[in-house]
Amino acid sequence: MIILGLNAYHGDASAAIVVDGKLMAAAEEERFSRLKHAAGFPYQAVRYCLETVGIKASDISHIAVSRNPKAHLHRKLFHSLKRKKWSQLFDRFMSTKKIWNIVAEVAKAVDTDPKSIKAKVHWVEHHRSHLSSSFFVSPFERAALLSVDGFGDFVSTMWGIGQGNEMKIKGFVGFPHSLGVMYTAITQYLGFKHYGDEYKVMGLAAYGEPSYREQFSKIVHKNGGISFELALPYFKHTTEGVTMTWEKGSPAIGDLYSKNLEKLLGPERVPGSAIDKSHQDIAHSLQDQLETIMFSILNNLYEKTKCDKLVMAGGVSLNCVVNGQIFDQTPFKEVYIQPAANDSGTSIGAAYYVYHELLKNPRSFVMRHAYYGPEYSNQKIKHVLEEKKIHFKEFPSGEVPEVTAKAVSEGKVVGLYQGRMEFGPRALGNRSIVADPRRTDMKDILNKRIKLREPFRPFAPSVLEEATGEYFEISHPTPFMLFTYHVKPEKQHDIPAPTHVDGTGRVQTVTRDANPFYWSMIKAFEKITGVPVVLNTSFNENEPIVCTPEEAVECFSRTRMDTLVMGNMVIGREDNQRQN
Repeated sequence: MIILGLNAYHGDASAAIVVDGKLMAAAEEERFSRLKHAAGFPYQAVRYCLETVGIKASDISHIAVSRNPKAHLHRKLFHSLKRKKWSQLFDRFMSTKKIWNIVAEVAKAVDTDPKSIKAKVHWVEHHRSHLSSSFFVSPFERAALLSVDGFGDFVSTMWGIGQGNEMKIKGFVGFPHSLGVMYTAITQYLGFKHYGDEYKVMGLAAYGEPSYREQFSKIVHKNGGISFELALPYFKHTTEGVTMTWEKGSPAIGDLYSKNLEKLLGPERVPGSAIDKSHQDIAHSLQDQLETIMFSILNNLYEKTKCDKLVMAGGVSLNCVVNGQIFDQTPFKEVYIQPAANDSGTSIGAAYYVYHELLKNPRSFVMRHAYYGPEYSNQKIKHVLEEKKIHFKEFPSGEVPEVTAKAVSEGKVVGLYQGRMEFGPRALGNRSIVADPRRTDMKDILNKRIKLREPFRPFAPSVLEEATGEYFEISHPTPFMLFTYHVKPEKQHDIPAPTHVDGTGRVQTVTRDANPFYWSMIKAFEKITGVPVVLNTSFNENEPIVCTPEEAVECFSRTRMDTLVMGNMVIGREDNQRQN
């Protein structure tokens, strides 16, 4: 049985393919189009998935779309009619019309006749897709379920309990109340206007104090149980509406906050202007209030389910600071969040919802790694290097991790281009830039020479899973870099580069089974330095993470990276400068 899952006509468009219950391929459209958070239909991602599995569109049994235009339809219509937003009704109709033509779009992606596709199409509600994306690929037989994001199918939050191959949805928070909307609105207010900029505010928060706590208690408050309410006068989405562009390219959202918010917090920050203490404190107070609401929700969820295993999904589940405190602030003992917890992961969720919830198939797959994207052979990599006249040295496979570790230990900034690309927003060792975590100046070096980004944003530590408890206060596995843990005080001087200003690190735990190369490289670094940790950041420069060998070489060439390790080939900047 072959199921094609799709997140289409929304930010982070993606495709995934599940064969007999096993995830075989998954990718975001942005990796191919080179447009961040690409929306529209994931034509290239669909083509990649089918080619990787070696099937034709006619072989697909089911197509699952992570959106259901009929879900909460009466509420959608009532809201639009109440506000007399006829243009929004028309836009909704046109968007829905495209969803109904999904078979034609799949056919277009692979240049085939739509009549040849006999797959049954399923429209899966947005948050059910989110929950499915984590629960049905988790190692848990039974778990409490929570999905939190902006909005999807007129819902911002959904909760329930999963058992075997079934989910029982127990409740939801609907439009207009949304923690995701709140976080995005404040992100915009702080001058970060691009879609997906919320993670910048999460990093900025560590520099501030909760001096705006009283103001934020007015913006959003708990409402008993698994519920909360926004103070709507501070937002525009229920009165003026918000402009949104989802059709193609990078998505864009107009400002979500109203003038009332500026009266409460002060004038908005102009994008690109200096960040002052008030901006840091607002970011901290926002994060503080999000944590207050989230831990209230999670503790109520535990009381209602009495299950100490938790599965989370949705964009808010990418908030590593919240996630890292779950073990201290709630009774939950184990937590699973799949690597693409944002909307890109709903393509996986829609597929697994159909496979398990609708078709009643038993579970047999656990998502233990994120490497479901494109891969290029050593032969292809060598061809690209030779074509571009790049000087390289080729090593036996077993020697490459040690060669890489030696370069990192010497203070070199190294690009890793190995195996299959990661699915989700985090680079986890296959499309990463790695560096020596022991150097206090490494963060500044990376920002100056390669990343060219805001100095308040931290880099991440990748640690051998077996050494996690030696360096961090919590040792719960975090293979997808989705939890922030406190670095032990006595170890902070050993890894200052990826330790944030508040003494935390956004940790990735690495196992030999999940990524033999990356584990071996970090192990070799430990043998050289005594430290089982490397600094990790994504292989890109203000663009989507590099996908093809050509993109890796171009990024290496235009930045001041020292070394590039592609498959078995090692490229040194000095060697190529001498050659040129």
